[in-house]
Amino acid sequence: MNKMSWILALGLGAIAGSSSAQPAPYPSKPIRLVVGFAPAGAADYVARAMSDAFGKALGQTVVVDNKPGNGSSVAADLVAKAPADGYTVLIASPSSISVNPALNPKLGYKPSDLLAVTKITTSPLVLAVNPNTGIRSVADLVAAAKKDPGKLNYSTSGNGSAPHLGAALFSLLSGAEMTHVPYRGGAPAVQSVMAGDTQLTFGTSPSVLPQANGGKLRAIAVSTRERSPLVPDLPGMKEAGLPDYNLEFWYGVFVPAATPPAVVKKLFDAATAAMQQPSVKAALAREGTEVSLSGSPEQFASFLVDDGKFWVNLVKSANVKVE
Repeated sequence: MNKMSWILALGLGAIAGSSSAQPAPYPSKPIRLVVGFAPAGAADYVARAMSDAFGKALGQTVVVDNKPGNGSSVAADLVAKAPADGYTVLIASPSSISVNPALNPKLGYKPSDLLAVTKITTSPLVLAVNPNTGIRSVADLVAAAKKDPGKLNYSTSGNGSAPHLGAALFSLLSGAEMTHVPYRGGAPAVQSVMAGDTQLTFGTSPSVLPQANGGKLRAIAVSTRERSPLVPDLPGMKEAGLPDYNLEFWYGVFVPAATPPAVVKKLFDAATAAMQQPSVKAALAREGTEVSLSGSPEQFASFLVDDGKFWVNLVKSANVKVE
């Protein structure tokens, strides 16, 4: 090999080596979609309803991974500390983004450790009771709670969860004194009411409505002030006798804070495309949940600022504590 050929071979080898060192375009492997609650709850239902369409939009498999515990803080902490490469994604509610940090400053993560991608759903909570209680309305519930303060037990998906705060706000406005029993997710919380271990829950629509429609629970109201078109047969809180009560619940997509903007954009576009699929919208609507998308990651981040103030103020007003 002459000198020129040798130099050319070295150059080609260097180019090949440099090319092979380039990272594969995102995404090049399956994405882990972390859920902070147990299977069969609302967060799990939303994740599984969207995961197939989300994966198709990304061109990769999306694997739902349930990590319940500490009011969804276990999952949020896990994702906050994961590599910021777009392969570990969180579905979160106000619980892990606003409420839990307000309740517990000793958490291992801060809200700023997570980057907002997009809101994906919104829905009311549903107030439901065990049919054997004989409670058929909000007025019945308030009367029963005032007759025997602390005797009625309400189940939730964990300390600081939206159902916990929904019940705390109810007690604050109605004067009904009840006992909180937290579980590791919406599904076990609802099962406890069906079993009679607890008497009521402010559950997310996907957790409560199938059981109410089957006669295993009695749904008596939604948490929004007016009736919800998602659950038109149930009265809103104004109609039920608590006109100052209004609470709505959302889920959103988050990634570790240092995730590159280009990856965030791909996740935003894929989530938007997935949630707009008629099959996903229909599956969620059947369970009383509405698709609600942000216009951009920046818009979602702006929404979270004001929304966080609402939840933190509620925590303080209702004197909610970590139990």
